[in-house]
Amino acid sequence: MTQVLAPEHHAPTPAVGRSNDRLWHLAFGALLAITLIAFTLWSFDFVGRDAPRMVVITTVIFGAFMAFNIGGNDVANAFGTSVGAGTLTMKQALLVAAVFEVSGALLAGGDVTDTVKSGIVDLGAVALDPMDFVFIMMAALLGASVWLLLATRMGWPVSTTHAIIGGIIGASLTIGFVTGTGSLAMVQWSEVGQIAVSWVLSPALGGLVAFVIYGLIKKYVLGSSLSHTLKPHMLAPVTAADDSVDARLDEATDSSDSAAATGSGLIGTHAALQRWVPLIAAVGAVIITAMLLFKGLKNLDMSVSTVGGVIIMTMIGVAVWLAVFVFAKTLRRQTVPRATFVLFSWMQVFTASAFAFSHGSNDIANAVGPFAAVLDVLRTDSIHAEATVPFAAMLTCGIALVVGLWFIGRKVIATVGTKLTEIHPASGFAAELAAAGVVMGASVSGLPVSSTHILIGAIIGVGLVNRSANWKLMKPIALAWIITLPAAAAIGSIGVITLRTMMS
Repeated sequence: MTQVLAPEHHAPTPAVGRSNDRLWHLAFGALLAITLIAFTLWSFDFVGRDAPRMVVITTVIFGAFMAFNIGGNDVANAFGTSVGAGTLTMKQALLVAAVFEVSGALLAGGDVTDTVKSGIVDLGAVALDPMDFVFIMMAALLGASVWLLLATRMGWPVSTTHAIIGGIIGASLTIGFVTGTGSLAMVQWSEVGQIAVSWVLSPALGGLVAFVIYGLIKKYVLGSSLSHTLKPHMLAPVTAADDSVDARLDEATDSSDSAAATGSGLIGTHAALQRWVPLIAAVGAVIITAMLLFKGLKNLDMSVSTVGGVIIMTMIGVAVWLAVFVFAKTLRRQTVPRATFVLFSWMQVFTASAFAFSHGSNDIANAVGPFAAVLDVLRTDSIHAEATVPFAAMLTCGIALVVGLWFIGRKVIATVGTKLTEIHPASGFAAELAAAGVVMGASVSGLPVSSTHILIGAIIGVGLVNRSANWKLMKPIALAWIITLPAAAAIGSIGVITLRTMMS
């Protein structure tokens, strides 16, 4: 094997790297500061002169803080497989997130949002003062974001949806008990029970589907030697790396001298790539298209019938099959490991982008929902079941989300991309495709699942195929899933009392 070049021949010196990152830190810090100042000034006009200024300012900070932590945990979780596999560098993942997460939020995030997430708390059953409702939503944002920050610092990917629900439960019950207008009956405990079911159901479904998909890819396309060649075993840790895909391709090429054309029949050969990879890509395109049509774009006023949806998916599937088939033929002069790396890397970029769009269109509501609800109450002095989502609020949360990914997302990316199991483009693609398929299926069937838990389960499923799943790390992650709701509830409870005391 060709000797690996010393770091100084292909990577910037540590001083240069630190200086470059310092510029990125300053740029994103300045972007967030300017956005918050501009949005706060806009909010003063939006809610009117009579609204308490300190409440408005605090709400803007809490809403942006929640979006910041969604970026550091949820978005980092979504891009962990792509970065861990070497398909995207950290900065490339940041660019993809900026484009597709924010686009999903702005284009398909919806014009209105539920003021109480999932209807888990029945605030309509009590005589609630509008300002108490404001304090509940503010405390929920605070409770969820503080817990997300702690989990992110530990490298634990957790559910932001469960966090915001926990914050709302804790703050609502506290206000109910303090004012004497509510009790434990305010909480829809059956919904909480479904959350508990999702702790097991989500990772189990994700793991099962990923195990099947990657098992078939490994059996019919890769072969054991080629699969080993594609492992990023000589790469720097994700937390410190911003290396290029070309460097990983060079490594795969160097490793191919003793690993090409292994197994039986077509396994591990160019013929296998041309036969199976276009078909896999077509199936993946159909699943991703379905997710975008029926989940990612569900908030848009699009009347696509079932027949129309099937026609669209079929057209895209055929087009992708043909495009990947032609692309695979152009790689015949490359070694099999290099060609495989390139094909699955491109496929993984598309799955990651689609997942980001869908995530932006749906999960950013965890920050925007309570945020918009507070602005709506301050503007109208009354509580509504739904609140209009201003474009400026969605844009602010989208920017805060991307900034959060840059500043605090690396530990979660390291957990998802390298620590749970070794990831390469083929296994990363399988995990992302499995997660997308399960999320889509669960949305249609109404199963209580978490996209975060599904993706983690999918990564473990890939690890089971390679017999490299890190069960020791899964224990604290699973415990964090269980703790998320009560932890956010406890912080929300303390927060609502503090806010009500200071600002009433």
